[in-house]
Amino acid sequence: MTTTTPSSTVPRTPEIIECSIEKTLDVLGGKWAFLVLRELFCGTRRFGELQRRIPAVSPRALTTTLRHLEEKGVLTRHVYPTVPVTVEYTLTPKGEDLHQIVKEMKLWAAKWA
Repeated sequence: MTTTTPSSTVPRTPEIIECSIEKTLDVLGGKWAFLVLRELFCGTRRFGELQRRIPAVSPRALTTTLRHLEEKGVLTRHVYPTVPVTVEYTLTPKGEDLHQIVKEMKLWAAKWA
């Protein structure tokens, strides 16, 4: 549903949707988040696997992205007490819900990009 302002005929997005989009961007706003999600949609991955599958990302940027997504409840981090420490990342149900959104973005990019 769109609304219009009295002084303009340009449709405006309802405030509640704008707020929801901002919340989504807050979760996914990082440069590398979509590529990390793409990899985790295929299953649990270790840090080194993610780094190899996303070669352009620096270790620092990958760490920052993973921490952000964990804080937002999109993925879980499981640490195994081995030497060296093994860390695995898995999507939460909240993260799995993003799969359809990313698929739609991929289809849009294939059509228009």
